[in-house]
Amino acid sequence: MRSDKPKPYSLHSNLLNNNKTMIQDDRYLRLLSEKFPNRRNVATEIINLQSILSLPKGTEHFVSDLHGADEAFIHLLKNASGVVRKKVDEVFGDTLNEDEKRDLCTLIYYPEECLASESERHKAVGNVAKIIETMHRVIEVARAVTVKYSRSKVRKLLPKDFAYVMEELLFESPKEPGRKHFYAAILQSVIDTEREDELIIAFCFLIHTLAIDTLHIVGDVYDRGPGACKIMDVLGQYHHYDIQWGNHDIEWMGAAAGNPALIATVLRVSIRYANIETLEEDYGINLLPLATFAMQTYRDDPCTIFQTKDFENNPRLRHSAQIMAKMHKAISIIQFKLEGQLIQRHPEYKMQDRLLLDKIDPERGIICINGREYPLTDTNLPTLNPAHPYRLTRAEKQLMDQLLHSFRRSRKMQEHLDQLYKHGSLYKISNGFLLYHAAIPLNEDGTFMEIEYGGKTYKGRALMDETDRVIRAAYYEQDQDALDFMWYLWCGYRSPLYHKDKMTTLERYFVDDKQVQHESNGAYYSLANTEKTCNMILREFGLSTRTGRIINGHIPVKTTKGETPMRAGGKRLVIDGGFAKPYQEKTGIAGYTLIYNSHGIQLVEHESFESREQAIQTGGDIHSRTLLQDFTDHRMLIRDTDTGRELLQQVADLKQLLQAYQSGILPEK
Repeated sequence: MRSDKPKPYSLHSNLLNNNKTMIQDDRYLRLLSEKFPNRRNVATEIINLQSILSLPKGTEHFVSDLHGADEAFIHLLKNASGVVRKKVDEVFGDTLNEDEKRDLCTLIYYPEECLASESERHKAVGNVAKIIETMHRVIEVARAVTVKYSRSKVRKLLPKDFAYVMEELLFESPKEPGRKHFYAAILQSVIDTEREDELIIAFCFLIHTLAIDTLHIVGDVYDRGPGACKIMDVLGQYHHYDIQWGNHDIEWMGAAAGNPALIATVLRVSIRYANIETLEEDYGINLLPLATFAMQTYRDDPCTIFQTKDFENNPRLRHSAQIMAKMHKAISIIQFKLEGQLIQRHPEYKMQDRLLLDKIDPERGIICINGREYPLTDTNLPTLNPAHPYRLTRAEKQLMDQLLHSFRRSRKMQEHLDQLYKHGSLYKISNGFLLYHAAIPLNEDGTFMEIEYGGKTYKGRALMDETDRVIRAAYYEQDQDALDFMWYLWCGYRSPLYHKDKMTTLERYFVDDKQVQHESNGAYYSLANTEKTCNMILREFGLSTRTGRIINGHIPVKTTKGETPMRAGGKRLVIDGGFAKPYQEKTGIAGYTLIYNSHGIQLVEHESFESREQAIQTGGDIHSRTLLQDFTDHRMLIRDTDTGRELLQQVADLKQLLQAYQSGILPEK
């Protein structure tokens, strides 16, 4: 699997024989000696690594299905899913009242905004003591979140301008008699040079960084909400994260890579959910050609069934509701045509039952599905040629050429596509947890389902590995079959990112029958609620059935109907809790965070986030409730993690290099 962490310089060959006096192959040791040229360097690095191994494990946060809910997501990064508030409680206990704790937390979350609103207070005479008190409090919280990190790691995260000052303040105690005056003198000098705001901001950002050591996003940054671009911008500056691609991510990745059917899908979904700002303002996609085509083609058509969702309650959309509905209808018909072309081009997808445009009789106003006729809810289909229903008209083809050019030339979109590939993968194994967005496709009997690609069949872990490879080939190699396959991953039955019997988009628009619109989940979604199936999947990926866990998103947990995120006796955790507001009516909550620290795991359930402005002005925070707390008596150290195993291998390699120096096999420099 691809990882955003740098590969360690571990050696996988047995470099020395049993008596450790002869080198089987000294090439690796010679390469390693370039980095560590003498015994002193080697010994120093061994000491550094072994000390790091004894530190507590860093805190990992797992979230999924963000769906463009940028403000809620960014706030959770700032408050570390409630961890920062807990640190404030631990540090200050009863010495601060509730209002003081809330104000301190808000300052830590939004330091620039809070300090700007209090600029006059900072300039006022006689407030030096208050400023020093504020700095003390922020530094104390920063000190609390640095305890599990080496001084070297903390030092690397400090801004150059303040590195010396911040290090001294972090690792000096103002209560120690011999150092108290030194500590106070630093703070007074900061105030005298009018840099107190900058220092407070720097410490707050350090808290944000260290409160979450690693962030795992288990799929679906895109669609529904308006802030996917902002989320990707924030992640682009984040210190350590990974993404397990979701079906909505694949939809946008395929569109950005140039798949016309997925370009049409992205446009349709964005218009349906009134989310065109992401396309127009954030990514610079020119929608004027689509608007022009739609107005010309459906000039007198009210396009009633294509009205944007909830447009009546959105003042911004009222004046443009008609043009949006026409654009929605125009791109939907184009999408259905392009999907039909893909199905005809790839019979191995086994999706011939989704060829429905040729089952439409506009004159009679009916569509035939599975041998039964249904009345159409809309019969005005001027671009549909019954003789060639999947062929684009000349105007539609010209429009798609313009849109394809716009997607491929969007610099910001291509930057984010590159980011998704560099930090993303179809699945990830992290410290005994198996992370993937949706499913490992299963047959009804519980066996792994096979999928065909390139004349070969794959199942289980091999299917996930091959799918990951194909997704990369679509982008890095511009492989056309791989690019086509991106669409299949979005909506195919055997797709590990979808795994439903069909995607009934066309039926939902054109047939007023809930039975025909129904999409049935694949076997995974019920079977994976049993320990037997989860153990089978864990074994398939080489993980312990005793301590391993599966982390999924994709299917919202409907707490309003009594559903729980804990499945299969806790073997599988489904952490899609509805970050985006369109899902919260179903879920009854506003998202989950799984927190995995040195003590164990916590599953936290979040209430809805009002807004960033409300949080700054009133000190509002996301209220959370702990659903699961599985702590161990033994505190987990770095040596117990995947990173620790890499470091232990590095130590073993360095010890071999040290012995080669000591025995004279390699000369020191």
